[in-house]
Parts: sequence; C-alpha cells; structure tokens
Amino acid sequence: MKTLIRFGLNGRPTTLDTDDERMLLWVLRTDLELTGTKYGCGTGLCGACTVMVGGKAVRSCLTPLRQVKNQEVLTIEGLAREGRLHPLQQAFIDHGGVQCGYCTSGMLMNAHALLLKDQKPSHAAIVAGMEHHLCRCGAHQRIVEAIESASRQMADSPGARP
Repeated sequence: MKTLIRFGLNGRPTTLDTDDERMLLWVLRTDLELTGTKYGCGTGLCGACTVMVGGKAVRSCLTPLRQVKNQEVLTIEGLAREGRLHPLQQAFIDHGGVQCGYCTSGMLMNAHALLLKDQKPSHAAIVAGMEHHLCRCGAHQRIVEAIESASRQMADSPGARP
C-alpha cells in the first residue's frame, strides 16, 4: 500500500509516496538514484548497505522505509560537505583503506556512527565496532588505522565534526 513518507536525507527534506514496506536500500538506489549505498548480501551480514538513521548505523537492506519516517537519513553522498571530503573519507584514502571500494561506503558510515558515539575510541573499540563489516580485499587493518587517524585528526582540529 502506498504511503506518504517524510524524512530528512543528507540534510534535505524528502517526501515519497511509495510502499512503506520497501527496503530503504532500494528506495535510495532506485527511487532516489543514490547509488553509493551498495547491495552486498541482502541479509544484513556484510555491512555494504550501511547508512545512518537518526545518528545510528543501520543496514538499509533490512530497514523498511516506514522506520525512517520523520528521521534523518545520512548516506555516503551526504558525508562530504561543501566539496570537501569528511576526515574519515580522506583518512581511508591516505591509509589505503579503499581497495576495490565496494565495502567502503558501508565501512565509512559505520565508522562515522562509531565516532559520533565515542570521539576517541580505543584500538580495541574500533576493531569491535567494525567487526561485522566484511571487506573481501582484506583491508581491515588499514581501515582500522584510517579510523584511528581520523579520530586523532578530528580531536586535534577545533570545530572538526565526527
């Protein structure tokens, strides 16, 4: 059944008239043409589809659109601002945390949520927080290093945002 759904998307108000049981992943990719969020496993295990809803990382392949009603959704397309990469994005590049790039958007969104909860997480907290994201290229160590680096950089920069 079609339903009018309103939510924020990357800082902009969005209204859709669609089936509220559709998964957020397909609404983002198909209806809104935001293809940075990837389809990986479709069962919430790999993390490639991770976006943020209300400041928390969620698997968009398992999130019905009705759950984002009146919430703020942040996708990889909204992480950079004013033409500048987010410090996490730059750190992933600087530390080789991107290889094939398929898992990268989900990793970045999960790392962003992690840093919103704890701006200075320990190495162990980062490893634990990223544990359920799969990278077929094996860049996990470089991804952890990138998150550590971004965390330090944001802590050292007044006005930096997580």
